[in-house]
Amino acid sequence: MPVAPPVATPGWLQRFSSLDRPARIRLGIGLALFALMVAAAAWFAGRPDYRVLFANLSDKDGGAVVAQLAQMNVPYKYTEGGGAIMVPADRIYDVRLRLASQGLPKGSVAGFESTEASRFGVTQFQERLNFQRGLEGELTRSIQSLEPVQSARVHLALPNQNGFFREQQKPSASVLVSLYPGRFLDRTQLAGIVHLVASSVPDMAPSAVSVLDETGKLLSQTADAVGGAPSGEQLAYAQKIEQQYARRIVDILEPIVGRDNVKATVTADIDFNQTESTTEQHRPNLATDASAVRSQQLIESAAKPGDKLPAGIPGAVSNQPPQNANAPVNGANPAPDAGGQGAGGSVGRRELTTNYEVDKTTSVTRAAQGMVRRVNAAVVVNYQSVPEGAGKSLVAKPLSPEQIEQMTALVREAVGYNKERGDSVNLMNAPFRSEAVAQAELPLYKQPEVLELARSLGLPIGLSLAAVLLLMGVVRPVLKAGRLPAKAVAIPLRKVDALAAEPIERPALPAPAKAEDQAPSEEQLRLEEARSLAKENPVAVANIVKTWVNGD
Repeated sequence: MPVAPPVATPGWLQRFSSLDRPARIRLGIGLALFALMVAAAAWFAGRPDYRVLFANLSDKDGGAVVAQLAQMNVPYKYTEGGGAIMVPADRIYDVRLRLASQGLPKGSVAGFESTEASRFGVTQFQERLNFQRGLEGELTRSIQSLEPVQSARVHLALPNQNGFFREQQKPSASVLVSLYPGRFLDRTQLAGIVHLVASSVPDMAPSAVSVLDETGKLLSQTADAVGGAPSGEQLAYAQKIEQQYARRIVDILEPIVGRDNVKATVTADIDFNQTESTTEQHRPNLATDASAVRSQQLIESAAKPGDKLPAGIPGAVSNQPPQNANAPVNGANPAPDAGGQGAGGSVGRRELTTNYEVDKTTSVTRAAQGMVRRVNAAVVVNYQSVPEGAGKSLVAKPLSPEQIEQMTALVREAVGYNKERGDSVNLMNAPFRSEAVAQAELPLYKQPEVLELARSLGLPIGLSLAAVLLLMGVVRPVLKAGRLPAKAVAIPLRKVDALAAEPIERPALPAPAKAEDQAPSEEQLRLEEARSLAKENPVAVANIVKTWVNGD
């Protein structure tokens, strides 16, 4: 058999030129799409992750921040609606610190910094107004720093103080808060806002502060504002007392009946009335030496000797005429006689008045708020599990009356049972229904971490897979079709040589007799033409064979 000469492998241009027009179009579109997908995947993979730098900025602060970011050559973009400014995640903290060093954002609410730029000739009214605005701004900033509060406004009513203390009016305040969607303020947070405002203004009582939400609902309601109904603090205190009693019952019975085998509910009647009583008592008069002298008054009067009046026992002695007065040698006053007459014959009067303290006791009694007036406790205990039978299987059985009585006594001691105030304790023994509740675990594809990872890597990976599918489904078949003629060049030549060297066997047709002088037949001529065509243009012959193989 003759060996075919080596044929050179056709190049890319020769392969591309051997393709028909539809194949060339498919190859061009496939390569373009592949390049586009690769470029898109690379762009999405290399795109920086943007995070929120500042949110809910005013137009003035937003413009100042954007201008500063442009000077710092920091890429930024807005969220939908322009509610937040976003920068690359790896530069967010650096940008925040650099903007904070320049005082950005300043905030739409001005505080006490508004008083720094004071103009010349400001009146006292303007100074007081600027101080009030600054105080309102500072309080607004403090309230907006709370987590549930989105925005707030504070209005202060500061009356002018005069020189009359009784005519001075107390200041008051109103706070309007706007909360984030789905958030609310509990009682402790409302009390914190009220006391924050009341403590920032001198002589302001917490009752003078009103807190409203964006719908106009009054949040800081007091007992007097709603017709004497209990306030939120009072209800919370009552619930706390009831929970403490219920916890005591469960703690004392769980070691006996087991965990989750006892349920307790307590209702406490709390007295929130504030009463005050004043009592004044007077004890009987005491003896003179045991009493305290409050005041003492002594009145003495004396008459002249010539104005001596008859004194003493009526009779001859008292009717005697007066004698001549003799002055004492040492100037001492003579002691009066029994009738009030002195040695010199002077007449006098003496009065002594003594006032003693009256024994008085005043007591003021104020009853404390939150006193428990009555306690009602309801307790349910599960049946006890007792082993029974040869296999020692557990069987639920009710408690004995002695056990129930003992548990009831324990519950009474735990809640401080008092029969005089009308307390009641009821303990019931009943089987509990146990229903196995399967805990629904969150599927893996619904977990937040997996969703976040899918969002960040889904698009680049999807584009890469699409590019691979495009390469394997469109580009590769076209390139493979272009390489078939080069591989099939030697095979048709060998087949043609084999056909020329071997006689063609056809069924039912005998081979023609060979004669040296006989002229070549038509089949031999076609075979020679095919051999010469295969040698001159092997690519065309390979395309013909390809069409035969494809069945076209």
